[in-house]
Amino acid sequence: MDKRTPPRRSNVAYRWIRQLHLWIGAWGALAAILYGFTGLVMNHRFGEGAWPQGDSHDTGRVALAIPPEARATPEQLSLWLRDHQQLDAQVIRKGGPGGGDGKPAPKWTLSGGTAGTSWALEYAPGSPHATLKRSEHSPLAAVNRLHKAVGGGALWILLADSFAIGMLLLGLSGIWMWARGRSARDMLFSVMGLSTAVFVAVLGLALA
Repeated sequence: MDKRTPPRRSNVAYRWIRQLHLWIGAWGALAAILYGFTGLVMNHRFGEGAWPQGDSHDTGRVALAIPPEARATPEQLSLWLRDHQQLDAQVIRKGGPGGGDGKPAPKWTLSGGTAGTSWALEYAPGSPHATLKRSEHSPLAAVNRLHKAVGGGALWILLADSFAIGMLLLGLSGIWMWARGRSARDMLFSVMGLSTAVFVAVLGLALA
């Protein structure tokens, strides 16, 4: 009776891990297609044979009058944009050091929007005006922005996080199922062992 218990427990664990693997795969199937496609496209965005990355074009530029109370810090400017212009800044860049020895002060850049439409505001500290630029992005450019977590919003980030966690679990469960019933030698001289060796070698070269 005792000798049969470990195999039965092992079979139960295998069935649960396999079912989990299938559930995760079903949950993230469309995400895998989207991230795989956009990752392939962006991986070939440089060089003479670069692939199309989608189009982005300006839809307008306006000069905004910035009140004195919004000029002190980028955070105050962001609050003013949200309360008075209905523009919620998702990214705030303050630029590098400057403003001394006759050099112009660094510009503040605030940006936001969605994957399909975006806005960016450039402001020179102390200036009474700032330039607001609006842009539109084609479907391909929009999904590339989503791949980079730009413009998707809180719900997209939450969904993308679930996909990322799913990929981790998918990999771990896949390795567990592949290793089940195989010796260390079997694992070493297998597709898993080969892929691990290639991955480590290429990653090492990329980080060198």
